Amino acid sequence: MFGFPTVTDGIAIGTEGMKYSLVSREVIADSIEVAVNGQCMDGVLCVGGCDKNMPGSMMAMARLNVPGIFVYAGTIRPGFWKGEKLTIVSPFEAVGAFSAGKMAKEDFEGIERNACPSVGACGGQYTANTMSSSFEALGMSLLGSSQMASPDPEKADSAADSARALVKAVKNDLKSRDIITRDAIENAVSLVMATGGSTNAVLHYLAIAAAAEVDWTIDDFERVRKRVPVLCELKPSGRFVATDFHAAGGVPQVLRMLLDHGLLHGECVTITGRTLADELAHVPDRPRAGQDVIRPWSRPVYPQGHLAILKGNLAPEGCVAKISGLKKPAITGPARVFDSEPACLEAIMARKIRPGDVIVIRYEGPKGGPGMQEMLAPTSALIGQGLGETVGLITDGRFSGGTWGMVVGHVAPEAYVGGLIALVHEGDSITIDSRQLLLQLNVDDGELARRRAQWKPPPPRYTRGVLAKYTRLVSTASLGAVTDGAS
Repeated sequence: MFGFPTVTDGIAIGTEGMKYSLVSREVIADSIEVAVNGQCMDGVLCVGGCDKNMPGSMMAMARLNVPGIFVYAGTIRPGFWKGEKLTIVSPFEAVGAFSAGKMAKEDFEGIERNACPSVGACGGQYTANTMSSSFEALGMSLLGSSQMASPDPEKADSAADSARALVKAVKNDLKSRDIITRDAIENAVSLVMATGGSTNAVLHYLAIAAAAEVDWTIDDFERVRKRVPVLCELKPSGRFVATDFHAAGGVPQVLRMLLDHGLLHGECVTITGRTLADELAHVPDRPRAGQDVIRPWSRPVYPQGHLAILKGNLAPEGCVAKISGLKKPAITGPARVFDSEPACLEAIMARKIRPGDVIVIRYEGPKGGPGMQEMLAPTSALIGQGLGETVGLITDGRFSGGTWGMVVGHVAPEAYVGGLIALVHEGDSITIDSRQLLLQLNVDDGELARRRAQWKPPPPRYTRGVLAKYTRLVSTASLGAVTDGAS
């Protein structure tokens, strides 16, 4: 047994520590590689329960190519306040509502005190539950294991079953790259779309594919999105949490529906040695009556996936928009420009953002941040103030899986390397259009040329230590922000 370093995003958000979060994904993958290869281990069982130790573990297993299995430590149970289910995002949104005078102090404090009643990862279909559920579809975790509550006995039983499956895989020489194929990654991404999962899945599956040396690009996400409907009404934009999803049939139910409608590669092998189709044979072909968590195929939440890849002059390499829960799929408005997340949050809390604005948060990309801080605090504050439908936000950073609204992240190239987002001025017109898959700065080419001639790259924020090394090595977000590939 050995441990690896991890960052708890709920503690790090809003602090300088958040810059280490995505960086820790690479450190975790490297640490597992050192331990497993350094000791010539026959197999590896990775246990994780937060956003970066999960893809970090999978990247390591793909890179090592020894038999491996992932065990999710489990989701948290929901909290409750006055009959409303709570998750970790609830207090962040309450901050915005309370600051806008839309929430009583009693409710603000009640939500804060009751949001996290047990151990376990964040309870909506945020990044942790997105990755854990997708690992079932990938074939690297046991079916039905990804949405169990961490305190429940079935979680420990599932971990024991996982260990038995790993021993069998070692005996049969079933290696990770036998499982992590292009078709298996497509299965995983299809599950992410069907469940309304996190924008971070785009970043992480680009990195997992790179580690497994599988040909998978940012454009593949858009190809899958157009084919796969959103079948689950899960938080952040829906009503239900992971434990509700588990009780309704969970990932196996959704996978069976995708398989029956030709949207799953059932021939892919799983860690059990059986194919995904074999594993799903006993699952009902439709969700059970009396629940609304998993919709029937004829009545999806949305007819197409919710993670759209936008391009345009502001993001020629692509960027990621989460378009679920939106009544208006497009916005054109004046840019409100901030060179860091804290500066933006300060303006939101001071009520300086108005309906119709398009917020720009830059120099928070892989190299510029460094480490692509999550923007949960500003996006949740916007939701809490009632601006989620009327204010756009674009960033070369990224989002928490709990974020929703008219938000666009992973803008590439990033500001630090001279991407066009660095040349945006206060008041410039910006268009975000999820129908046309467009992110556009509406400024003429002559003016942009003049601005580029005046722009100078900023000095690195760190010159020593792991963040400095990461800045030198990390790739663009459109390639997964990896450190062992092209930069």
